[in-house]
Amino acid sequence: MSERLQAKNNRRDFIKMAGAASALSAFAVPHVHAEEKEIGKIQVALVGCGGRGTGAAADSLNVPNGCTKLVALADVFQHRLDGSYNALNRTFQENKDKVEVPKERQFVGFEAYKQAMDALNPGDIVILATPLAFRWVHYQYAIDKGLNVFMEKPVIADGPSAKRMIALAELADKKNIKSAVGLMVRHCRGRQELHDRIQNGEIGDIVCMRAYRMHGPVASAFSTPKPEDKPEVMYQIERFHSFLWASGGCFSDFYIHQIDETSWMKNAWPVKAQALGGRHYRGDFIDQNFDSYSVEYTYADGSKLFFNGRTMLGCRNDMSSVVHGSKGSAIVSTSGHTPGKVRTFKGQNQNRREVAWAYPQPEQNPYQLEWNDFVDAIVNDQPYNEVHRGVQASLVTSMGRMAAHTGQEVTYEQMLHSEQEFAPNVDKLTADGPAPVMPNEDGKYPIPRPGQNRDVEYVV
Repeated sequence: MSERLQAKNNRRDFIKMAGAASALSAFAVPHVHAEEKEIGKIQVALVGCGGRGTGAAADSLNVPNGCTKLVALADVFQHRLDGSYNALNRTFQENKDKVEVPKERQFVGFEAYKQAMDALNPGDIVILATPLAFRWVHYQYAIDKGLNVFMEKPVIADGPSAKRMIALAELADKKNIKSAVGLMVRHCRGRQELHDRIQNGEIGDIVCMRAYRMHGPVASAFSTPKPEDKPEVMYQIERFHSFLWASGGCFSDFYIHQIDETSWMKNAWPVKAQALGGRHYRGDFIDQNFDSYSVEYTYADGSKLFFNGRTMLGCRNDMSSVVHGSKGSAIVSTSGHTPGKVRTFKGQNQNRREVAWAYPQPEQNPYQLEWNDFVDAIVNDQPYNEVHRGVQASLVTSMGRMAAHTGQEVTYEQMLHSEQEFAPNVDKLTADGPAPVMPNEDGKYPIPRPGQNRDVEYVV
């Protein structure tokens, strides 16, 4: 089951029909003061027209003050662009002026991201919702153009890309560019209050935390052999969950939310991880993922986060996060990302008799709230940059993935300074060129081999 199917109330589920360089540029961009813009005049371009991108575009057009309008679309696949355009038109058929994307502002190909951003003015917004491998390339161009940026998570899958993104985030701050990252749980009002209660000692000192994301396979993460008539690069981009270079695999792409939200409650990032995982019923699948993962994250004070992930049919499903303290416990996520139904408890059993506090229902949708907060910062010219935190969350997630894939204990510093870069020439990728990873004579791709590959996640 896909992420947007599990989050039944989020707008990404509502839009199902969509289908699924140097970091320090010398290009000078003047500071952009968004409050000078008239209401209704912030233009939006979408780069990456899959389900997530289409959902994010819809959320961008639903901000309360009605100041946004979609004017450009870009993707490497025509069918994805068409699906997104049609879905958004149907969604806003009662408010047609919100989607104004004529054919001349619909761009397809590897240079389409530039064309879509070129259609904007400084201070407008670009949504970056392509596979994460392209994130730093697109972010750099957006900064050069003076555009505010909303990017989907995760933002990196390896150390070299993390360093690039950190440098770009610092450059964005210098140029007063607002940057948002799609870790929407941080904008959930219930989780924000829960965080405050935990920090104020309501459940005592955090002893350990548990998080789970266990469900059936996601189609794009379990790929069968490539059709003969499809170029290798295009196949891998289309099936990006199957390839570590494109997405960090299912571990990075799916599990970052649970790892981020529990670390937020802890107010710290783990310093090391040890893990295990394996491939079980693979059949004809040729992807690079494991289908089960179990990670022990350790924080500086010795407390633990135990994370379990599984993508297998016929097994127990669970998508929740729990915090255990010396005086009680708390639920961060109940079953999916929204509604969280956060509660605190006097004991450790999380039953109704022990409830100490519960956030009132119904909750506001955090997917919409993250956009409301982002656009509010633009309109009122408030400092806003979530990329630093997005890189940290992505690094910590990658640290657990690397621990499972190598069979070694991996520290945060080791992950940051790891020299393995999955797609070092991604900015030069072409549709008919070689892909960052290639199949062997049997059509299968290199997979992690814990204990054999101790320093890298796979050998090309």
